[in-house]
Amino acid sequence: MNCSSYLRRIGFVGCPQPNLATLHRLQRGHLQHIAFENLDVQFGRRITLDAEEAFAKLVTNGRGGWCYEMNGLFRWALESIGFRVTPMIGAVMRAERGPSAIGNHLVLSVELDEPYLTDVGLGDGPLEPIPLKEGSYQQQWRSLRLERLNDGWWRFHNYQNALAPTFDFHRQPADWDVLAEKCNWLQTSPESRFVQNAVCLRHLPNGIVALVGRVLKTVNQDGVTDQFVNSADEYVETLAATFDIRLPQAADLWPKIIRRHEALFGS
Repeated sequence: MNCSSYLRRIGFVGCPQPNLATLHRLQRGHLQHIAFENLDVQFGRRITLDAEEAFAKLVTNGRGGWCYEMNGLFRWALESIGFRVTPMIGAVMRAERGPSAIGNHLVLSVELDEPYLTDVGLGDGPLEPIPLKEGSYQQQWRSLRLERLNDGWWRFHNYQNALAPTFDFHRQPADWDVLAEKCNWLQTSPESRFVQNAVCLRHLPNGIVALVGRVLKTVNQDGVTDQFVNSADEYVETLAATFDIRLPQAADLWPKIIRRHEALFGS
């Protein structure tokens, strides 16, 4: 694992120092250069919490990944530069799903002049680090909010129209056994949305683009636009052109993607 290779992968130029300005640049660079995606889950390939495996996949092989890989790699890079990082257990949509959501997300806290919530693994989450205190935060056209709950958890409120509207997190070092168990469930259970749906997301300079099944969704200050991908070849081309994922074998996923779309929306 080589931090210089990671920095080149995310377009970072210069010698990084462990300060807030660098953290902003690193988070933006990661989100804009490495896509959130779950294609290995669709292929039935095993995903672990190992940062070296994430490095090989996301940096060496030019792929994207999901939260355990994205934030696991980001944690390693930050610590290599000299940041103090605490991985924490997250729970996407715990408000709706209850305790079953605990561990379905890995999130980071970075200690500088004050602690900052840092996350490159939500897909369409915050573009920049957020001071870890209650309040509303504006990032470009997106309005975000942090709320302290009464049960010891915190809640991140995402922008309107986000695919992941909220996640909760606990301000203590993560229990890796809990994360590993949930990581396994998310990639194997027929009830997991990551098993059911092929998903790719990427931050753009002024928006977010998402490919959920065959629907390509673009979100920016003007609203939301959708268009359909219409063939296996177009799916592979979209992954390459829009998400920088060059994966010809993704064409093999097309029949499953079409079946899922028809099950949800009809023909």
